Amino acid sequence: MKKFAVLCVLGLMVSACQFASAADLKSGLQVDASPPAFNVTDVTGPNAGTKLCYRCQYGSRPVVSVFLRKMDENTAKLVKQIDDVVGKQEEKKMAAFVTVLSDDPDAQEASLKKTAEEQKITHTPLTVFDNGVGPKAYNINEKANVTVMMWVDGNVMVNHAFAAGDLSDEAIAKVIEDTAKILN
Repeated sequence: MKKFAVLCVLGLMVSACQFASAADLKSGLQVDASPPAFNVTDVTGPNAGTKLCYRCQYGSRPVVSVFLRKMDENTAKLVKQIDDVVGKQEEKKMAAFVTVLSDDPDAQEASLKKTAEEQKITHTPLTVFDNGVGPKAYNINEKANVTVMMWVDGNVMVNHAFAAGDLSDEAIAKVIEDTAKILN
């Protein structure tokens, strides 16, 4: 019985450490940083097939920028909810874009188009960046499957990072709640 109790305690300690390390994951530009320009290839947005800088196009508007390593069910849910918020904030000129980091960006196009169609994502361009590391100045952590940055007036106001498997419904709700921080 003592061995079982010790194993349970050890299991809880390991779980707590894993939770703490996931909560401590830092990726992307941190609060108060200024997001620099970078080019992506638009897959589903108004400039589909074009290489461009959405950071540049959106200027000082309130922006949600999501970097993904993999589009899965939870990331698609996050993107859909962000897209819904953007659609409701047209008067505030809110914008968003999603950047999939990939060493083979052409291989991402079909799945991104499918996701946009299935989720009815209409306000948020899905784009690809031509390497799995991301724009150097953005410091995307290799352990982060999802990095969300929100900025307004060229100043990062919100940063969230999630390792693979950490993007829960509760985490998505917190990201969506934080969009209010960039709406003037």
